[in-house]
Amino acid sequence: MNIPMFEKAEFDARIGRVQQSMRRRELDALVITAPPNFRYFSGYDTQFWESPARPWFLVIPAEGETIAVIPEIGEPVIAATGTVGSIKTWPAPRPKDEGVSLLSQTLLDLPRRFQRIGFELGRESVLRMPILDFLQVQKNLGATQAVDGSPCIWDVRNVKSAAEIEMIHTSAQIVSRSFEALPGFARIGATEADVCRSLTVDILTRGAHAVPFMACASGEGGYPEIISRPKARELREGDVLIVDVGATVHGYFCDFDRNYAVGKISDAAARAHEAVWLATEAGIQAARPGTKVSDLWRIMMNILEPAGMRGNNVGRLGHGLGLQLTEPPSNNSDDEAVLEAGMVITIEPGMEYAEGKMIVHEENIAISESGPILLTTRAPREMLSIN
Repeated sequence: MNIPMFEKAEFDARIGRVQQSMRRRELDALVITAPPNFRYFSGYDTQFWESPARPWFLVIPAEGETIAVIPEIGEPVIAATGTVGSIKTWPAPRPKDEGVSLLSQTLLDLPRRFQRIGFELGRESVLRMPILDFLQVQKNLGATQAVDGSPCIWDVRNVKSAAEIEMIHTSAQIVSRSFEALPGFARIGATEADVCRSLTVDILTRGAHAVPFMACASGEGGYPEIISRPKARELREGDVLIVDVGATVHGYFCDFDRNYAVGKISDAAARAHEAVWLATEAGIQAARPGTKVSDLWRIMMNILEPAGMRGNNVGRLGHGLGLQLTEPPSNNSDDEAVLEAGMVITIEPGMEYAEGKMIVHEENIAISESGPILLTTRAPREMLSIN
């Protein structure tokens, strides 16, 4: 969909905030190439991102309006957004010069007070242009340095507007209702693939725009991992089934899972689930402005470790959420980020309680001055059942 889902004032505010960050970090311009960032700052989204033949560039100067440096095919749709200051095009595909000279000249024409231009080179960032082309742009810039501009991007994207949070909330509520409905179409003997196919249809029928991510695993009393596609494995008595869904509304993700007891599960699995549920509850209550992410991690670990936690191959107990399935911060012992009002994060404690048997639970919350706001419908304390 090419028409922005927000008022132009929302995009103007985003540009203003990132320009403030750029000036603090002494950048003359920021070059945007990755689809989520391009969408965030311009409102433009398209399935055409699936084609790698043409790079797209959005130049944000330290002051003034943005400049889209794009293939000719994109000019009508970018102009229709009404959010971009000016547009420059080249006839693409043109592998010998895929926008390199046009982008280079655009950057050289800007005021260069600091002689530093930011690109998406750092944490959880992707440069959507050929590396050889990027190296040529670097060369063309001469004395002007190409540096990491990702901190400026995350300065802005980490704190969501009320409109963004409502998009995530809408997606989370759609999937919450589908998760509640799952026991009605799942059964012992069905395969993981059968269940997830029906779940995908249900989520889309309820109004989600897309389901880019659905992971599923099952096993007696637990599962060894949580990132696989649904398999042909049939559900059996005593299994625990996990389904983890990232569905979107206007590009904004929810990301959470639900665990299901297939028939009667073992007491050990039930105890592990209870510990993970309680850790989730503690994490939700502790997620307030001023809380350090590493402290939030420790609060949940203080419940998981005494409950018999052997390990957790997920590597963290939650993360940021928004236009991407995962965003900074990472809820682990090393992340010194501090929660702010407007952040959206997942609370995702998990534990391996026996060899090859994990239980992981996840909810989505927004951070507010008055406390955490649950965006998902909280999972019941006792695991949902499939008979």
